[in-house]
Amino acid sequence: MGRFDRLLRPRAILVVGGGTWGAEVLRQCQKTGFRGDLWVLHPTKDEIAGLKPYRKLADLPRAPDAVYVGVNRHATIDVVRDLRAMGAGGAVCFASGFQEAVKEDAVAGDLQTALLEAAGDMPIIGPNCYGFLNYLDDVAMWPDQHGGVTVDGGVVLITQSSNIAINLTMQRRGLPTAYVITVGNQAQTTFAQIGLALLDDPRVTALGLHIEGIGDLRGFENLARKAREKGKPIVALKVGRSAQARAATVSHTAALAGSEAGAQALFARLGVGQVETLSGFLETLKLLHVVGPLPSDSVASMSCSGGEASLMADAAHGSTVAYPPLSDAQTTALRAVLGPMVALANPLDYHTYIWGDVHKMAATFSAMMDARMALGLVVLDFPRPDRCSMAAWEPVITAVAEAQEISGKRIALLSSLVENMPEDVAQDLVAQGILPLCGITEAIEAIGVAAAIGQAVPPAADLLLPATAPTKAVTLSEAEAKDALAVYGLTVPKSCSAASLDAVTDAAARVGYPVVLKGDGFAHKTEAAALALDLATPEAVMAAASVMPATRFLLEEMVKGAVAELLIGVVSDPAHGYVLTLAAGGVMTELMDDRVSLLLPVDAPMVRSALDRLRVFPVLQGYRGKPGADIAAIIDAVMAVQAYVTAHRPQEVEVNPLICREDGAIAADALIVKGVCDD
Repeated sequence: MGRFDRLLRPRAILVVGGGTWGAEVLRQCQKTGFRGDLWVLHPTKDEIAGLKPYRKLADLPRAPDAVYVGVNRHATIDVVRDLRAMGAGGAVCFASGFQEAVKEDAVAGDLQTALLEAAGDMPIIGPNCYGFLNYLDDVAMWPDQHGGVTVDGGVVLITQSSNIAINLTMQRRGLPTAYVITVGNQAQTTFAQIGLALLDDPRVTALGLHIEGIGDLRGFENLARKAREKGKPIVALKVGRSAQARAATVSHTAALAGSEAGAQALFARLGVGQVETLSGFLETLKLLHVVGPLPSDSVASMSCSGGEASLMADAAHGSTVAYPPLSDAQTTALRAVLGPMVALANPLDYHTYIWGDVHKMAATFSAMMDARMALGLVVLDFPRPDRCSMAAWEPVITAVAEAQEISGKRIALLSSLVENMPEDVAQDLVAQGILPLCGITEAIEAIGVAAAIGQAVPPAADLLLPATAPTKAVTLSEAEAKDALAVYGLTVPKSCSAASLDAVTDAAARVGYPVVLKGDGFAHKTEAAALALDLATPEAVMAAASVMPATRFLLEEMVKGAVAELLIGVVSDPAHGYVLTLAAGGVMTELMDDRVSLLLPVDAPMVRSALDRLRVFPVLQGYRGKPGADIAAIIDAVMAVQAYVTAHRPQEVEVNPLICREDGAIAADALIVKGVCDD
């Protein structure tokens, strides 16, 4: 763990502050059975949580490894400075009122700067955070209740929300949790740095990140790379999809939430599994802990109920999870066990004819697990242990274990309702190497994410990061934007500018009829009545220009033969990098909402794959006998835009529409917004 080893795996813990929160940290350390030295510092109290306080730091037997600083924000700075001077291993800074409170308190940002200066190279977590739990070594730097227990190995949960961290510790799903870390403001130590350190612990199997904002893109990229090298997958739950969530994030931790499209593109690029719910978060981590990433999203579902089989089929509808049809070999093997009364399919309703017969159930389950299946799912809701007996259900567990041995494939036990998987049963299943999944919807989400992680291709190049944040933006004219992009290989129409109404016909003649007339200075020319197409005569040009709300004009050759129109857009997203969006273009962009986002840099195969995911792609290929578009030319256009962005690092570039023809792709309109920093 390097510089974090003493802080996260301490042998001596000091609590500074004997109020309610500090005293609770001591009690939680005692409750977990912390085996090292436990000290408390307070200037006046004679006893706190059964311990006699030290009066000053100089009285301690030696420098502490981990310190919980539970005093107010002003005192926190002084304490951290003194801890650094005495050689402490690191500190958790509990107090709030730092950077997250800048909107309400003008001095908060200065206080956070002062805290960083006080800490220097001594690791600190926070401020504005609860701290951390290390269930591997019985460490509880934590001022509240929590629901975890000592484990030999498990997953890491890192969050910027202390309350969500508490909730996650209360799960009853059988997920072994090794560490729970809250990072608060990430003033000095980011979740990526914590993650990098914990990946070195051989007892850690996977990382779960609840993310409000990514402040260190290169650090997150390095975390994903190391996790991939270590074979320890990452699952992320990113908030900020809604405007309300983004607003709450900024006011809560001063984190930069960024765009949802950027987050999705970032996680997909780095092989980080993205989930949408806390339940899916926990189930995915459990799947990864027990089974690991899946090679595909093909699964076999088995239950003794037609109703459950239908639920399983419906739950996967619209997801990436697939139930491959049974092969002839599977059908033969299943028929031999189940007889003629059972309709054979995947999902399979094996009925109750073999219920209680371990060997027949094992034969059925193993027969379903051919080479195509990444995972088997046996649907089984356990009865309430306080009112019922589980004796009749236990043979199913034995049969699943036997089927795993026979088939060499992993088979999960899935309760259709979360509460119908008792925690002790789930824990026993994990100990046996059987995956307990809780909830059908959650299980389908977990399988899809685990398969996406398993099939992710490592990125060939590092992210292209935005330049230093500009102080103002300058928008180029359409003609200037096209000229700039043409230098990097983008094909643009022949054009000529007209500085006045009187000059439009001469400009049109230089271009050659038919022409397109555009009023200069309008981002959305159609809505502003600043666009006229296919003008074939000087009279038509003058008539159109006379009614346009413009004083300057652009004349271009009329590009015909469009198979389809696309949008190519690149936006500088400080939270995620340069986000490239490919979408249905022209006036259909907003209406169709047909788009795919990637992060730069991209290569030609990545662009080709992204185009294939657009709903408009069949049109580009040639739909119902109509000619297709020049796909190579479209890819060249994207690469030209990327080349410009790489060289100049603008705030935004948009080509819309890119007119895609059988023999090329031409940028009919373009926009560039450059960021400028004041000298």
